[in-house]
Amino acid sequence: MKGGKSKASTSKRGDGRLAVKKQTKKEKQAAKDPNKPKRPPSAFFVFMEDFRKSYKEKHPNNKSVAAVGKAGGEKWKSLSDEEKAPYAAEAEKRKEEYEHKMEAYNRKLAGEDDDESDKSKSEVNDEDDDGSEEEDEDDD
Repeated sequence: MKGGKSKASTSKRGDGRLAVKKQTKKEKQAAKDPNKPKRPPSAFFVFMEDFRKSYKEKHPNNKSVAAVGKAGGEKWKSLSDEEKAPYAAEAEKRKEEYEHKMEAYNRKLAGEDDDESDKSKSEVNDEDDDGSEEEDEDDD
């Protein structure tokens, strides 16, 4: 029976550890930048956008997300490569758009960082200038 007690005490300890992980997860979520572009969907998710519309038209009473996802997965598996090609092309197009947005986003972030570094460089230069004037005065 000692083994049973240790298992129970282990689960209590585990619960405390899980609570700590939840707090750090919330902190990470708060640190996300809302201006960062979202990742582009894969070819399957582009397919699912169209499939959901057609599935809801055929099955208006079905409210189950799981049923739609399962039916979409089965349909995707049954498609040939030729039938998947338009979805792959759309996914590639969205990926290129995403890359352009990310480049602009990264340039914007780098621009903000450069402004801060320029300020700090000018402050350092001002301090150097002040120090050199004092040295010149001492030499005269």
